[in-house]
Amino acid sequence: MKRTHYCGEVTERLLGQKVTVVGWAHRRRDHGGVIFVDLRDREGLLQIVINPDQEATFAIAEKIRNEFVLQVYGQVRPRLEGTVNDKLKTGKVEVVAESLEILNTAEPVPFRIDEQQTISEEVRLKYRYLDLRRSEMSQRLRTRANITKIMREYLNEQGFIDVETPFLTKSTPEGARDYLVPSRVHPGEFFALPQSPQLFKQLLMMSGMDKYYQIVKCFRDEDLRADRQPEFTQLDIEASFIDESDIQLLVETMMRRIFKTVIGVDLSSSFPRMTYKEAMWRYGSDKPDMRIPLEFIEVADLMRDVDFKVFSGPANDATSRVAALKVSGGADISRKEIDDYTQLVAIYGAKGLAYIKVNHLDQGIEGLQSPIIKFIPEVTVKALLQRVNAQSGDIIFFAADKIKIVNESLGALRSKIGHDRKLFTCDWAALWIVDFPMFEFADGRWNSLHHPFTAPVLKSLEDLTESPGELISRGYDMVINGYEVGGGSIRIHQTEMQQKVFELLGIGAQEAHEKFGFLLDALKFGCPPHGGIAFGLDRITMLLTNTTSIRDVIAFPKTQTASCLMTNAPSPVDTKQLQELSIRTAINK
Repeated sequence: MKRTHYCGEVTERLLGQKVTVVGWAHRRRDHGGVIFVDLRDREGLLQIVINPDQEATFAIAEKIRNEFVLQVYGQVRPRLEGTVNDKLKTGKVEVVAESLEILNTAEPVPFRIDEQQTISEEVRLKYRYLDLRRSEMSQRLRTRANITKIMREYLNEQGFIDVETPFLTKSTPEGARDYLVPSRVHPGEFFALPQSPQLFKQLLMMSGMDKYYQIVKCFRDEDLRADRQPEFTQLDIEASFIDESDIQLLVETMMRRIFKTVIGVDLSSSFPRMTYKEAMWRYGSDKPDMRIPLEFIEVADLMRDVDFKVFSGPANDATSRVAALKVSGGADISRKEIDDYTQLVAIYGAKGLAYIKVNHLDQGIEGLQSPIIKFIPEVTVKALLQRVNAQSGDIIFFAADKIKIVNESLGALRSKIGHDRKLFTCDWAALWIVDFPMFEFADGRWNSLHHPFTAPVLKSLEDLTESPGELISRGYDMVINGYEVGGGSIRIHQTEMQQKVFELLGIGAQEAHEKFGFLLDALKFGCPPHGGIAFGLDRITMLLTNTTSIRDVIAFPKTQTASCLMTNAPSPVDTKQLQELSIRTAINK
């Protein structure tokens, strides 16, 4: 007998009808000779009633334990008065079993399939197939599927073509380490798993495909965080004969549709634009959480002449800054919390965290509480309070160091305090970060801030070599609630410009030919102007399902050490396999 309905579909509309349902025994209860089983499948729970007058069925029901796999045939009836469960879709009905079959038994599980139970992530990942039985996890994966459905539908409507690109490709530098795949038929040579389909999607534009998209797996061998995985999924988009505003309008509209359809939220009709320079100066981050109203206040000019070198040193250094962060009503922040915040900023290189608590503004210096005001002239303290518009009950934090350290440490503090104190002014805040620097200088060389195929804003090619540090790229990132959910750019479509960018990055003509010769050749044959963007599907799903780790929205994720606890991957392989691949490892040689 085949299933007629999912458990969660059995509602009042089926009263009096006979149904066949299948699923797992979520819970079994014996009430005075009547056995109740909560049967669970992906659509929800359904109460099954087994009466003792059905002797054969009752005998089977007595053997049921949690997570047994069952098939039940019976009639739908209303629940008795006082037993209705309004929390369930099926809470007004139950099925009286006429026949019952145990399709499979189950050993005692390492944790209850119950979303109310706290389970360690290590146990969840080891028994991921059990973790995914929980309705919370099942719903996250279904939300993910819904998101990809909306993406495909929208881009298909806009005339984009879904094209698959290779997984086995050439190793090219894109900012992270490649996962390498040895070739058996070409001994000593390797494929690489793609960090992105970047070059292939550009080649598709050169092929006249015009509008391309793909929901694709990408691979990066990098250190992990809560929102990073060695393999991740992105929506990849590229189009020809477009500019920044075309791409931004296209994907804004898509994102608004996703949010409205999935969680019923109306994002703003037009996402605001903010330059990279402004974002870093005001918020210390190129992905600021705009729900948090806190922002930096520059105070270096007030600190240049004080004797306190901690402040005057950076204030008189063009490569440093002194910034303040005022938290209205924050004077109740405890000493322990300040100590915790001090440890946080230390992660980013800050040597400490100076602060002033404004307990009573009308009492002047006597109304302040701070370990630093004894080192600062009273006139300067008053100027600081005036600059930040301090009020009684506020706290002011200070950072003084190299610009990068101040931005990163105070930016992290801004985000942490905003979340700790729930200072959000809205539920959702989306914006574009634009006008990124084309290059950054580090370790004695120029590096691309996005990637080496991003087009610069140029008046002439000479600007590339004359003032590379001042160049602005045609890149753009979409940021939602402090997360970069997508990033892209207009691409270089001229051979000479691409070659000059390679040269500036220290990639000589021979190396460029070896690694990117196919791209440089293709650019010679009439490449159209083009650009695109890629969205992190895992991160978008994480946001829309209100969780803080992308591992919660990936069916079978890796740990922060890039391993799979369920399959014990990675693992050693047989020596014969290594020999066939012409590989000898340093460990076993």
